[in-house]
Amino acid sequence: MSRVYNFAPGPAALPLPALERAAKELVEYGGAGMSVMEMSHRSKMYLEIFDRVKSRFNKLMGVPDGYTTLMLQGGATAQFAAVPLNLLGENGSAAYVNSGNFARGAMNEAGKYGVISVAGDSSDDGYTRIPIVDTDKLDGRAYLHITTNNTVYGTRWPSLPDSPIPLVADMSSNILSERYDVTRFGAIYAGAQKNIGPAGLTIVIVRDELLGRARRDCPLIMNWKAQADGGSMLNTPPCYAIYMAGLCLDWLDEQGGVAGIESVNVEKARTLYETIDESKLFANPVKPSDRSRMNVVFTTGDADKDDAFCKAAAKAGLVNLKGHRVVGGMRASIYNAMPLEGVRALTAFMKKFEREN
Repeated sequence: MSRVYNFAPGPAALPLPALERAAKELVEYGGAGMSVMEMSHRSKMYLEIFDRVKSRFNKLMGVPDGYTTLMLQGGATAQFAAVPLNLLGENGSAAYVNSGNFARGAMNEAGKYGVISVAGDSSDDGYTRIPIVDTDKLDGRAYLHITTNNTVYGTRWPSLPDSPIPLVADMSSNILSERYDVTRFGAIYAGAQKNIGPAGLTIVIVRDELLGRARRDCPLIMNWKAQADGGSMLNTPPCYAIYMAGLCLDWLDEQGGVAGIESVNVEKARTLYETIDESKLFANPVKPSDRSRMNVVFTTGDADKDDAFCKAAAKAGLVNLKGHRVVGGMRASIYNAMPLEGVRALTAFMKKFEREN
């Protein structure tokens, strides 16, 4: 078997032990005579899987009493609408920080359901920094929305904003990669395909006191209170994605949990940024204090040379390094499942490419 180092931004690399276990259990799980993909989501065996995965996630994330965890379909993009539908009320307003591509998408979607104030905006700087929150824009708002890690532009909130109103976060691209105090948030949501498991599962964590505030026109499937009352099973949940997430969460627990993997992630990011900063060929445009640990963007400044780098890297087993179409260049997504050895292989190749070019 020959596996490459996969730097894809999502769907992203998964832990090899999780994939190997899934392969063994693909045709038959636990003596059931069938695959997890074939089970009724209300069967005793599947409900045991479901409950175990949610329990493991809550432990790793440190979800305290007073919060509810939902395991849903629809991706983070569906939650762009679900957040205002559940929290704005009939004539409410909310504050959003425009710090990148997906932050802007969430803000634009929320604008369909209420009045949105921009409490921070770094678009004028090409999203190369995390903006300062204008607290004057928070008065009377239902919530403040941030995106904790900006996948496309390679930025990360180095510290959470102090907010007198519920803080809501799209944590899709750095959930479980570093420690967060869940009590700082009113709600957290994340697509699974970066650090939790394969695409198809979306996790929502919401403070219980915020449940039951949905607008009358909120679709039932997006109503957090209805989903909580229905055990995340108003419709068939993404059964196999949840099972796979459980295998990935088991692996994460074996790495020392979030605290253990965070130290590895810090070292991976340090290794890569150090190589970029010492290079005369490669550069990173992000304000150093706001650099992402998960998505490292870099460029040579020459589109043809960037393309040559990506093609040569792929031949060397370092794949999916092409930057997002809106920014170009390169992007190395170094989520939890990317080992330190993979980052070291990338930096060694970068140095070789620089010597030759």
